Amino acid sequence: MIIQRVVLNSRPGKNGVPVAENFRLEQSTIADTIQVGQVRVRTLYLSVDPYMRCRMNEDTGSDYLLPWQLSEVADGGGIGVVEESKHDNLAKGDFVTSFTWPWQTVAILDGSLLQKLVPQLVNGRLSYFLGAAGITGLTALLGIREKGHVAAGANQTMVVSGAAGACGSLAGQIGRLEGCSRVVGIAGTDEKCSILVQEMGFDAAINYKKGNVAEQLRELCPGGVDVYFDNVGGDISDTVISQMNQNSHIILCGQISQYNKDVPYPPPLPPDIEKIQKERNITRERFLVLNYMDKQEASVLQLCQWIQEGKLKVRETTVEGLANIGAAFQSMMSGGNIGKQIVSVSK
Repeated sequence: MIIQRVVLNSRPGKNGVPVAENFRLEQSTIADTIQVGQVRVRTLYLSVDPYMRCRMNEDTGSDYLLPWQLSEVADGGGIGVVEESKHDNLAKGDFVTSFTWPWQTVAILDGSLLQKLVPQLVNGRLSYFLGAAGITGLTALLGIREKGHVAAGANQTMVVSGAAGACGSLAGQIGRLEGCSRVVGIAGTDEKCSILVQEMGFDAAINYKKGNVAEQLRELCPGGVDVYFDNVGGDISDTVISQMNQNSHIILCGQISQYNKDVPYPPPLPPDIEKIQKERNITRERFLVLNYMDKQEASVLQLCQWIQEGKLKVRETTVEGLANIGAAFQSMMSGGNIGKQIVSVSK
């Protein structure tokens, strides 16, 4: 069977900025028959995420991420529909997902590595299982619950950087649902800031490209910052940390400002900021959602319930066609998107 797939065409280098041309669309073939335990699936949606930048390097800098190989098919979160099954628990027509879905139109996969989806849980919006009801939502929810130490009634202020991104836009809303009394986002355009406040219930949002971020933070967080959901690292995070309270908490989710630099993860703080962190007993521990998969099922059900109740607003940026996944990746890494970046492969 002839298929289309996307392979890694070139590496941007440890300090380079990814471009669409780092990926290549090509024709390939898969077997016409499947073996016992396998399923043939047609790809519906693929997820494009910031962590994938690390996989473009020969050394990902992580012990849980494998690098993509040159001229080999890339992979990540994906959703598809079963077209043929020789697996006892999966049937033709089932919707399934995997965290290691190959970037190709049709694939033969091990049925035991797939998770069956229930579209009704997300009001039929299957792509949500790659975002708000998937690993992105889990990262936001479990990050807040495991590292944020949010307590209802404690009058805590949360700041979220990268707040208009896939994880940040959910984290601010979840922080409120979990009990924060004030939530402030940091984003890169007035449009994003407006959406955070008007659609997603943030109390305020700061455009870090305008004005003085430190001054705006002091004005918007007069009682200081108790919880910081850190998606970006770098100068913005240094500014937030300098205004955090005694015994406050950093949820170290991502460091997208550092992904195109050859630095360790998590990146070390500047000496003056590290001094503040230690003097104020601010926790800053690496958070990896994969370490909490025993809580996955209950957490996904919680996310789905919030979605059904309209308490969790979801934004997606959808690009049509496998051929455009490289451009989607470039756009996502440049911060041009609002919410989750999804590639729709076929209908």
